[in-house]
Amino acid sequence: MNTATLRQATEREGWTFRWADFGPWIALAVIVIVGATINANFLTSSNITNVVTRSAFIAIIAIGATFVIASGGLDLSVGSMMAFVTGVMIMIMNSLAPVYGTNAIFMGAGAALVVGALCGLANGLIVTVGRIEPFIVTLGTMGIFRALITYMSDGGSIPIDRGLRAAYRPVYFGSFLGIPIPIWITIAVVLLGAFLLYRTKFGRRVQAAGANQEVAKFSGVSVGGVRTMAYVIQGVCVAMAAICYVPRLGAATPTTGQLWELQVITAVVIGGTILRGGRGRIWGTVAGALIIETIANLMVLSDMVSEYLVAAVQGVIIIIAMLAHRFLR
Repeated sequence: MNTATLRQATEREGWTFRWADFGPWIALAVIVIVGATINANFLTSSNITNVVTRSAFIAIIAIGATFVIASGGLDLSVGSMMAFVTGVMIMIMNSLAPVYGTNAIFMGAGAALVVGALCGLANGLIVTVGRIEPFIVTLGTMGIFRALITYMSDGGSIPIDRGLRAAYRPVYFGSFLGIPIPIWITIAVVLLGAFLLYRTKFGRRVQAAGANQEVAKFSGVSVGGVRTMAYVIQGVCVAMAAICYVPRLGAATPTTGQLWELQVITAVVIGGTILRGGRGRIWGTVAGALIIETIANLMVLSDMVSEYLVAAVQGVIIIIAMLAHRFLR
């Protein structure tokens, strides 16, 4: 497949909606209808806003995961990376606060983006240069990041400086034009991700690398470089989620982001991105993140299933999604 053909196929199948792209959104609509039937409080504006806002973290990280998976990779470390980046960010803000005041928030956010990018770069280089399976690499770094945040917090928590809490609080609890700030940030990340994947040469190369590594190489694609950059994007997305997440709880703990890797992969797979690589669906990933949080919300409101079984339900969803991909293929 030459570059021109690949570009046309990517733009036709990615940026514009096809009937298959509506699948996750139709599923979301069905779940919403069921939720409204089960509990009258489900469709209240406050509950819907809460669901969408809470899904922002997973959606942002899942956009990065869409690039990684579409390129033929996998990242199991995003939850632990989230905890590590959050811890580093808070420690930097706390140390700078006495000198720079509330400006330390912006400096800490910048540091978080750098640390996230470096974590992603490390994953990418070990996978591509070290030629080790992504599953093994990110399983290892998942343990490393989780151990680091546990060490940094001494098994407890790393709270944000009291003088910064009030200034930082609006990043999660504030709103603009009646829409919570995390939703605006998610919209920006989604639009940028869609542009990169569907309208740039890099995006076309990401999907080419995942579809057929050898063909991509013969077409002049630097598969290693593309996959490494996909992991860097993943790290930056994790950092963006961390920036939104810190004011919610005001601290980083060893359990921050626990099992988020399961939710992220589930959102990506539900959205139509093929786990073996070669096709990414940004719009579907957003729907997948909303589906996960909506189901969790329904479990809490309905009392039909214990909220402690949320992870089990998410596991069932990803298995069903994988079976659906296989049979539809």
